[in-house]
Amino acid sequence: MSNLVKAKNGSLANSNSNSLTFPSWSSWIDEVFNRELPSAFTSNFNTGMTLPKVNIRETKDAYFVDMAVPGLKKSDFQIDIDNKLLSISTEVKESNEHQEDNYARREFGYSSFKRSFTLPETVKEEEIKAEYKEGVLSIHLPKKEEAIQKPPRSIKIS
Repeated sequence: MSNLVKAKNGSLANSNSNSLTFPSWSSWIDEVFNRELPSAFTSNFNTGMTLPKVNIRETKDAYFVDMAVPGLKKSDFQIDIDNKLLSISTEVKESNEHQEDNYARREFGYSSFKRSFTLPETVKEEEIKAEYKEGVLSIHLPKKEEAIQKPPRSIKIS
């Protein structure tokens, strides 16, 4: 005969007459997905580049997309606009050769990312500029004249 008891992690578990405790199905699933994976499983997963952090800001006459991507060169980036979709991507391939105890070992590295943003109708596509400086890619998206914020004004009543 089994009874429900509270397990160590606070969830309900089944207990039989021999005082053995069996976790419920839901607590077992929680346990599996909430624990840390051993480093043997995760050590090689993060060798490529992850998605870079992006800040998007707006001023009265432009939008700016700032992306943190240190360690790259200007030539590593591909920036395209197609049907109001701004795409920023990079693909870096590296090859290093090491000499160890009469054996040559060659290591290959590969990292890439692609981020896409839908541009608002108010952007002057033909005047978009990009700059890469100190590990930050900045894209300047000027607004069309009709979209530029006008300063507030007072209207006199006649």
